[in-house]
Amino acid sequence: MILGVVSDTHGQLTYTQEAVRMLEEFEPAAVIHCGDIGSVDVVRQFTQWPTHFVLGNVDDNAAELERAILKAGLVYHGRFGSLELGGRRIAFLHGDDNRRLKEEIVGGAWDLVCSGHTHQRDQRRVGATLVLNPGALYRAHPHSLAVVDLETMEVTSITI
Repeated sequence: MILGVVSDTHGQLTYTQEAVRMLEEFEPAAVIHCGDIGSVDVVRQFTQWPTHFVLGNVDDNAAELERAILKAGLVYHGRFGSLELGGRRIAFLHGDDNRRLKEEIVGGAWDLVCSGHTHQRDQRRVGATLVLNPGALYRAHPHSLAVVDLETMEVTSITI
């Protein structure tokens, strides 16, 4: 089972649309957006999958984003999200609350913790937890996203 992970779109449709085209090749069972969504237009790009959104520190239009996410039939989690998919326990948040991010990583409750915020790719293990930042689709060089094979917990980083 494949999980797509994106972050930091900041309302930029060109890179978001390219990321969606790349995700289509992997046929993800679900997608996580780790915040700094930026606009309702970005939300609409992810309607072909069950997509889970958390807010980032610059998502000042939270009420508008929540309405758009729910109207699109997608899942709004506020500032912190969790789900179980493919037998894996997954937590996701933007990452601007460094204390909360560290607590979730070292707490041992999750198989996978996803975050964004830094606009830099990161993949590492902390104990049994895989920590993943897919990078960013805006203000990053290169622009990137990630897919996770939930059976093997192998990550593929995708550069746009």
